[in-house]
Amino acid sequence: MAAAEQIVTIAAVLVGALTTHLTNHAMERRRKQHELLTRWDEKKLHAYEGYIDRIRSCVFLAVHLYEHKEGIHASNKGEHELTTELAEANWQRGRAFERIMLLGGDEVVEAAHRLNAAALEVDWQAGGKVHGTLDEWRTRNRAVFGAINEFHDAARQDLGVQGNVTGESHPERDLLLPPPRGGSNGNHS
Repeated sequence: MAAAEQIVTIAAVLVGALTTHLTNHAMERRRKQHELLTRWDEKKLHAYEGYIDRIRSCVFLAVHLYEHKEGIHASNKGEHELTTELAEANWQRGRAFERIMLLGGDEVVEAAHRLNAAALEVDWQAGGKVHGTLDEWRTRNRAVFGAINEFHDAARQDLGVQGNVTGESHPERDLLLPPPRGGSNGNHS
């Protein structure tokens, strides 16, 4: 029986070694998958924040150009310089959008398309490609900031962040506008 006991002992050691190997392999595979997901989430986060930063830069430059052209707020830069800055910012926004196309989930990509369309309308009115009133200008700006919030929600969902920035828990916010000139009490929106 000594030989049978030795065979059982050897078989138990082999089964134990095989089980340990398979367990270690599965754990290593899960660890690598987690690292890969974390790495992609990190890249997505950088792409999403970079894209929003570029969108906001374009909007603020467009506002600066529009206010200068409309005589609302004088600039120490000329119209040509402001237009050139906006064109460069748009180029940067396009590059950031391409990163969204490469890394973003379906909902994020669609939200980015809607955001681009809204931002272009602001750019076009600022640059004179489309005409509109001050109220139309503000409506276009409201649309951009609404689309930014929709993009935030899609990005948060894609990254697995709980909650959202729109909806019942968050009141609607409007543009922050300076008081009207001349101290009148009229509506300035």
